[in-house]
Amino acid sequence: MDPDVEQPVAASNAAQERAWDGDEGGIWAVHADLLEQVAARYDTALLDAAGIVPGSRVLDVGCGTGSLTRAAARRAAPGPVVGVDLSAAMVDVARARAAGLGTVTFTRADAQVHPFPDAGFDVVLSRTGASFFGDAPAAFANLARATALSGRLALLTWQAPAHNAWFLEITTALAGRAFAGPPPGVPSPFALAEPDTIRALLGDAGFTGVQVDDVREPALFGRDPVVARDVMAALLGWLLDGRDAEEARASLLATMQAHDGPDGVAFDSAAWLVTAVRG
Repeated sequence: MDPDVEQPVAASNAAQERAWDGDEGGIWAVHADLLEQVAARYDTALLDAAGIVPGSRVLDVGCGTGSLTRAAARRAAPGPVVGVDLSAAMVDVARARAAGLGTVTFTRADAQVHPFPDAGFDVVLSRTGASFFGDAPAAFANLARATALSGRLALLTWQAPAHNAWFLEITTALAGRAFAGPPPGVPSPFALAEPDTIRALLGDAGFTGVQVDDVREPALFGRDPVVARDVMAALLGWLLDGRDAEEARASLLATMQAHDGPDGVAFDSAAWLVTAVRG
């Protein structure tokens, strides 16, 4: 897998490619330090569940700017670790930050269709990234093909918006009204919010022993409410929908300030820790 060769993207992921390899991915790349923190409190549980041992061959799906990939590489050394993401800008940041970790490779690729080697990985990881596939059945079938027999899959997926104060409060502040979130089945942070959906997708793909555990940690948005406001306003500006921008920014800043505490700007959050074995 040559990281410098342009890789195919599924037609069903065209919208995701436009977002992640466009403005949205660019914002994530510039603000990597803040945005990698949001779900970082879940990393230890996710890595422990993955069962990585020295020598494990690991794939990180939707690796972003690579913080989870680097943590996996430290556990897997001397095993090879590969991170893939649709965002060229985030992959560039991930490569720069992994300098000195010779076992890590980052590739701009669509994990839904990428020609990974058959049974090429002992562990497949994803921290919220697996929720953005345009064709989830095809994606998990491709990941199952790439997973060695008895290899492990470990995913972190957000629970429904109702259980995630970070989403409800930030979107309400920007939109000026309650925002229910994207509809079911649409690629989004909440596309894998239903345990029955997860079990069906993974079972159909060839994984067994699917386990879905409730995990809860604070979602962190840095230590400066103003910076947190600016970053989230940039990412979610489409929610304004004609609303006065300064009014929305003031509302969002008040929300961020209300959640500023010893750990920085912190909101309640809830996720599913999903594990399975390649049958």
